[in-house]
Amino acid sequence: MRYHILKVAFLMVGVLLVIACNTSMTGDDPVENKVNALLSEMTLEEKVGQMTQITIGVFYNDNILDKEKLKEYISKYGVGSILNAPTVDGMSQAISLEQWNSLITLIQRDAMNTRLKIPVLYGVDAIHGATYIKGSTLFPHNIGMAAARNRRLVNHVAHVTAMEVRASGVRWNFDPVLGVGRQPLWSRFEETFGEDPFLVKVMGKLAIKGYEGQGLESPLSVASCAKHYIGYPVPQSGKDRTPAVIPEYQLRQIFLPPFRVAIQQGASTVMINSGSVNGVPVHASKYLITDALKGELGFEGLVVTDWEDIIALWKQHHVARNNKEAVMMAVNAGIDMSMVPYDLSFYHDLIALVKEGKVSEERINDAVRRILRIKYRLGLFEDPFPEPEALANFGKQGYRTLALRIAEETMTLLKNDTLQGHPVLPLKKGTRLLLAGPAVNSLAALHGSWSYCWQGTIDSLYPEVTKNIRQALEELNGRKNVISVAPPHFGKITARDIDVMRKKARNVDAIVLCLGENAYAESPGSINDLTLPEDQLSLARAAAATGKPVILVLTEGRPRIIREIVPSMNAILMAYRPGSKGAEAIANTLLGRSNPSGRLPFSYPRYTGNIIPYDAPVREGKYYDPQWPFGYGLSYTRFAITGFTLSRDTLTFSDTLSVSVEVTNQGERAGKYSVEVYVKDYTASVIPPVKRLRAFRKIYLEPGTSTTVNFHLKKPDFSFVGTDLMGHQEPGRMAVIVGDMKKDFYLKK
Repeated sequence: MRYHILKVAFLMVGVLLVIACNTSMTGDDPVENKVNALLSEMTLEEKVGQMTQITIGVFYNDNILDKEKLKEYISKYGVGSILNAPTVDGMSQAISLEQWNSLITLIQRDAMNTRLKIPVLYGVDAIHGATYIKGSTLFPHNIGMAAARNRRLVNHVAHVTAMEVRASGVRWNFDPVLGVGRQPLWSRFEETFGEDPFLVKVMGKLAIKGYEGQGLESPLSVASCAKHYIGYPVPQSGKDRTPAVIPEYQLRQIFLPPFRVAIQQGASTVMINSGSVNGVPVHASKYLITDALKGELGFEGLVVTDWEDIIALWKQHHVARNNKEAVMMAVNAGIDMSMVPYDLSFYHDLIALVKEGKVSEERINDAVRRILRIKYRLGLFEDPFPEPEALANFGKQGYRTLALRIAEETMTLLKNDTLQGHPVLPLKKGTRLLLAGPAVNSLAALHGSWSYCWQGTIDSLYPEVTKNIRQALEELNGRKNVISVAPPHFGKITARDIDVMRKKARNVDAIVLCLGENAYAESPGSINDLTLPEDQLSLARAAAATGKPVILVLTEGRPRIIREIVPSMNAILMAYRPGSKGAEAIANTLLGRSNPSGRLPFSYPRYTGNIIPYDAPVREGKYYDPQWPFGYGLSYTRFAITGFTLSRDTLTFSDTLSVSVEVTNQGERAGKYSVEVYVKDYTASVIPPVKRLRAFRKIYLEPGTSTTVNFHLKKPDFSFVGTDLMGHQEPGRMAVIVGDMKKDFYLKK
């Protein structure tokens, strides 16, 4: 992975950064002055304590809080950070806002009684809303947010999440996930913004702006955490925290850009990939953390490990002989804070390593400086306690309205047959419906991971106002018009269930099959086969055999293969993990109150052995054979590209290419449409993809109206990373593609 030319380049970048930092961080920056003054007073033990992060479950388990042990860790060992929610029955679970405020107050009081009164930085995984606060609003997972293609709503959702998290007293959120999701077997796929680097880059930037945009000191903001740097979503095995092999030109072409943009946007922290890339655990890679992240990308914020990942260097990766050696490798690689998270092994080993001269105090000072800097900027030194003005921003009705709106825009219509001269969807109100499948009554399937508990599987934790699909359809379509056959708690479908479904189908107009996946998070969600489970496929076959129109609704965090049943389904709606108002969004879409406008943020695979992203460097017309391609999505109305022009047919590398697209709603319903602009390179020194997404914008049109949408493409839109790891713009014939239309242009030097 290392190349001599890159070593020299990184060394030069590092020297320049040190000079720049020494120049800019003296005298004029009050935060830096405070950080340096405090750092000069700290002992080695106090510094290492700041680098130590412990899970609250060590002190708060099964509703019992060990206040003395908590005080000992903060007062005696100076633990600088705590994370997570209290554990019940071994799983982190939500607590009330009042409990959060009491807990944070207790922790910070202990911190204020220490010698230097350094506040504790508390972090949580608020992945799609304020995950661990009872009564919070949960939004669609990132995979659905990417399908919505609505920039403003993505930003708004992150802002609301920040306000609800801040209301708890917590000021650090471990989000957004900026890994590019190209391995759908991976159990964290639902946390990604999909398979396209540009889409991930745009959505991640908007999320960071939503979290931090009001300023870290504001009660409206939290510190964001761009994760998981880098290459996490493409393990060869498809299993979480397992090795990835990524040619470095692809690492830089696909996986690095979202992090580069996140840092430019001002992301305060970065979390590291739990796995390995090209045989080296990322937590032990000085090249990736210090040279690339801190050097090349210029990241000056806090670098934190993921859960137990320094321990994993010796227990799972076997690149270190023991914990002490693992700590040495990780800290020297550039890790600033260790999510240990259960004990003080990191603390004791790091102190010993510094005294032995195996980790320099300069490296320790750099790490602690980054930690103190973010604490100052979050206003923790000024007031570490829950803020009354932040409390007022929790639980507003408008948040649920927002949750419904964004959930509706994630809905992606994949199929809609015409029967007897009319499309199957939308259904007419009063249509007699039979609901069948394990997701009919499941709140877990609507929410997925990190939903009031780590795995998202405990339905009793969801607020009473949260509806399942059956309840939402009963309310909208009339209870007398809805009957259901569904195993409880996403249980297996039995032969009896199928037999009951057949009998009840005789008296209905249509069948709505609610299939997909139960909730899961991280490794517990690992599977060996993307194919939808056989019991669900059997139910679908039986439903089709009744002769009734069958509508398939998929609530799933990754694309489960359904090739066998697609021809017999009359309509298919992809709902992803739509969140707190997901059931209402599904009902509104099925019954026509909402017009679906989602676009697939990934290529939906047809076969388990053919999982290829749309922009893979493959021979055109070969191999890419998904069930539905990236960007696919139907509507209840008809949109057409009625005008498409380029500002010029020849341009140089320094020119801007203006693209003008006229879109017309030729149907009878109002709707939203995502205009997507792709660039195609006909010939390049590295095999070019068939096309690459370079711009998109979502528009709204009334029936019979048109609008013109303008885009401006520049040098980076015509660039790619070559095998020499440098950016390239090569002269030659290229094309802009919008919908089914394509226009060529020539790029010259």
